[in-house]
Amino acid sequence: MTDSDAHDDGVILDDLLREAAADAAGALWRLTGDDRQLDANVVRLRPDAIVADHVEPDLDVLVVGLSGEGALRCAGIAHDLRPGMLRMLPRGAVRGVSAGPDGVVYLTVHRRRPGLAVRPRP
Repeated sequence: MTDSDAHDDGVILDDLLREAAADAAGALWRLTGDDRQLDANVVRLRPDAIVADHVEPDLDVLVVGLSGEGALRCAGIAHDLRPGMLRMLPRGAVRGVSAGPDGVVYLTVHRRRPGLAVRPRP
């Protein structure tokens, strides 16, 4: 068994979007597995939906536009969010997303946050 066999996190985007309920929004797909170093999500926003501006203090996030259109705001600048758009959002920067009239689908990728672990006192 190879590493790629151990985690079946592959997805065909067209199949994912076709099989998702028409009103499904949020994370349609995400990486799984306890020993991975990355987190990734395919996110769909409904038409004209907004992810409010917020700050991610610890993680740089890579965003890739997959379908539809919208706007990606980062550090006070609005960027087109459309298929093929690739942008890195630096940690500490205020960011948000607005979907266009037909909605938008995008991929986010960032380093995985380590889970909380209970450890005995030294």
